[in-house]
Amino acid sequence: MLIKNEMTAHYWAFGVFLFGALGLCVFMLISGYLLGGRAQTRSKNLPFESGINSVGTAKLRLSAKFYLVAMFFVIFDAESLFLYAWATAIRETGWVGFIEAAIFILILLVGLLYLVRIGALDWTPEQSRRLRRAGPLVTGPVIQSNSEA
Repeated sequence: MLIKNEMTAHYWAFGVFLFGALGLCVFMLISGYLLGGRAQTRSKNLPFESGINSVGTAKLRLSAKFYLVAMFFVIFDAESLFLYAWATAIRETGWVGFIEAAIFILILLVGLLYLVRIGALDWTPEQSRRLRRAGPLVTGPVIQSNSEA
């Protein structure tokens, strides 16, 4: 009987918490609506950034490489979470955990080297890469200075 009363108390506590959280959200939304300004002018609908008037459009065309780098960041950020969890439990995992973490890091390092190898992290435009591969371009006769002669 004691366990049933205890479970009922937990459910009631959760219900009160949920009711309070929802009530607070509704209260904040309604009070913002009631207390907020209602004047609609042209300048109120413009974006405002630290006192600087916006110029141009917000629709920028970003290169697909930006999204690749963002995805790489998320992947390597998630791996740091795994390594942090491993580091906090290093005493419990012992050498087996160390070897597993070393294999994990090695696999990620191989993936990073592959990305560098295929040029996924290279932001240089294609034209500059072609010129760099072609080497120095000599267009006229080479003139030697007096110090070299």
